[in-house]
Amino acid sequence: MTTRALILLEGASNSLGYVQAAQRLGLHLIILSANPAEYDHLTAEGAEAIRVNTNDLETLIRECSRLGATYDIAGITSPREAVYATVGKLCRHFELPGPNPASIERCCDKFAQRQLLAQAGVPIPAYRLAANATDVESAAAEIGLPVILKPAVGIGSSGVRLCRDMVEVAEHTTYLFGGGHIWWSSPQILIEEFAQGPHYIAQIMGSEVIGIEAAEFDRPPHFVFRRFTLPALLTNDEHQRIVDVAMSCLRALDLGWGPTNIELRWTKRGPVIIEVNPRLAGMPDPQLIQSAYGVDLVTGHIKLAIGQEWSLRKRHSHVAAARLLNPDRDGTLDSIAGASQAVAIPGIVEVKFYVKPKTPIVRKGDGRDSIGHVIAASPSRAQTEAILQRAVALISWSITPFSDFG
Repeated sequence: MTTRALILLEGASNSLGYVQAAQRLGLHLIILSANPAEYDHLTAEGAEAIRVNTNDLETLIRECSRLGATYDIAGITSPREAVYATVGKLCRHFELPGPNPASIERCCDKFAQRQLLAQAGVPIPAYRLAANATDVESAAAEIGLPVILKPAVGIGSSGVRLCRDMVEVAEHTTYLFGGGHIWWSSPQILIEEFAQGPHYIAQIMGSEVIGIEAAEFDRPPHFVFRRFTLPALLTNDEHQRIVDVAMSCLRALDLGWGPTNIELRWTKRGPVIIEVNPRLAGMPDPQLIQSAYGVDLVTGHIKLAIGQEWSLRKRHSHVAAARLLNPDRDGTLDSIAGASQAVAIPGIVEVKFYVKPKTPIVRKGDGRDSIGHVIAASPSRAQTEAILQRAVALISWSITPFSDFG
């Protein structure tokens, strides 16, 4: 019998979950990547990694056709936004279930996304697009300080900064246009009104909101997540208004196949959409969903990709919370302590470090800054909070600043 395989185009922070879920479904996972060495830890778990130019659709079609001579290709998918539109194109070529590539491409362009949401009457911050420093400065003045400056294409809050005055606007513009930022496309900056209020994330599969998380950030001016709580503490009316605006986003952007996560802030005028991400969220969001509701989004995504029936039925209703472990300095990570004691606490779901001792730590002011996370869950909000605080208090690490090495 021919082995059934799932092709994963590149990977992300939750790739191990895809390997494990694929194996539970009897699938051999094959990762196509421009840098397969990045996935050595997954090949040790039974996955296969093949070097291929993931920016070249024709090359990918040839490679998938070659693999199809050996395996029964059950599906093609990815947790990575940068290649998700390509996944859609491959799925259409091979007549497999997948996302609409045109919708994904429009959504990944933050300016195009903003235009479509505005046309549909979805509440969003005021925004402008600029391709040079002069236009950035005039847009910031027109919108009114403070403003958010961000690359028009990108993920993980990379290059995103809150600018409170024109000096900060000029500094960050110079950083973005002056070579400090790695661009995915032609350099264009989105200037946005700073929508102020609590930050929430709606986690969606298909056209169903699975849960709404409350999210908190570390110190400004960057947007590095520090904590997530699921479910968010909302009134029934607030919850319904967020669900309604999330559904409006899916309609406006022609999404609704597979996973989507929508970030928003609750402002004086109610929910305002910050960003629609047409993909499964990275760690620790899928773990939070599973801890709170018993819903496995990764397995659901794979089942969708291979054309199997899948269920989002909630098996329980707990409160889950995650604390991201963010370093306060650059340098060399010398040691990590307390993780084994923390994970032994009843109610702790996971204690995970993304890096090992002796790793250089260079903060970038985005989602790559976190070095680990702790997840707790229990039937009670107060109990979950107490468990999480106790665990985090046990964990410590030491970083020697680079300057101390002489």
